[in-house]
Amino acid sequence: MARWGWDSEWAEAFVPYAALGHIPGRVTAEHKHIYTVQTAQGELLAEVTGKFRFAASEREDYPAVGDWLALSPRYEDGRASIHAILPRRSKFSRKIAGNTTDEQIAAVNVDTVFLIAALNGDFNLRRLERYLIPAWESGAQPVIVLSKSDLCDDPALFVAETEGIAPGVPVHAVSAVTGAGMDGLAPYLTAGRTLTLLGSSGAGKSSLTNFLAGSEVMSTGGIREDDSRGRHTTTHRELIPLAGGALMIDTPGMRELQLWSAEEGMTAAFADIEELAEACRFGDCTHRKEPGCAVQEALRAGTLERSRYDSFRKLESELAFVARKEQEKQRAQEKGGRKQAQPTRGSRQIESED
Repeated sequence: MARWGWDSEWAEAFVPYAALGHIPGRVTAEHKHIYTVQTAQGELLAEVTGKFRFAASEREDYPAVGDWLALSPRYEDGRASIHAILPRRSKFSRKIAGNTTDEQIAAVNVDTVFLIAALNGDFNLRRLERYLIPAWESGAQPVIVLSKSDLCDDPALFVAETEGIAPGVPVHAVSAVTGAGMDGLAPYLTAGRTLTLLGSSGAGKSSLTNFLAGSEVMSTGGIREDDSRGRHTTTHRELIPLAGGALMIDTPGMRELQLWSAEEGMTAAFADIEELAEACRFGDCTHRKEPGCAVQEALRAGTLERSRYDSFRKLESELAFVARKEQEKQRAQEKGGRKQAQPTRGSRQIESED
């Protein structure tokens, strides 16, 4: 199981489930209501039990690619039942597309998040800022990978610009075509470690996956000439073994990442602004018009770029909106639960004696 990332910490967490006669397995692919899992005895198709489904209330209560599970196997038909999910070490989430405030889990139990941005006409620092927020919030280590460096005359310039909006985050310019810069990714690819690639369509995720896997495991698509954006090539999530023993969760490309709850991720992604805010005169400063605002002073002095500040304000407002909608949703659910708990007209409550 070490091939799939099993270690002593997972073994310790599994002790209570082993006592019940269960075996461990890791989700490598998610289908509709069924999961491909890898076990010490081989690959099985697994489904949650009725008890599991009854206890689950949110999307995060169900398995996702990368999860470790407690299973009861049926080797004769290549199936298994899922009884529990082991506590997750990390979780990368986003809001599902549309007006509803529901969580979509992109990857779990990831050690490193590669944030991919292509060095072509679609390169966008503001998009990278958006990706950094859930990356920090996930609990994994974010690493920015600037792909397609062979299409860029001066990759070092883009590396410097990226480092300016990503304090404390390693930045690597690479090319899956020439192999340039790939050696710099080696420290994140040790055996048993899990990483995931996140980025917009056409960023070069599939090409990078194929290079690291040492074979053609993902199809690649072309780039539209009018806007340098790509076509979706990855349509599902899958855990893929790489050539050096590391594991990769490949995820579908996204036009725009819709943020989920990420207060800590916001603080880490904009650590420079947060540091400035500590010098504001008022502790509840909104960094708009208050006197003694260190953030506004940095804007006037030119030490903080207006575009980065505007991005900060936009993303802060977006997260606040999601938080309000989620609170409204929870209040509605609690209100509905209270109504359901009340006795209906004509019925009577029966009190039991101890």
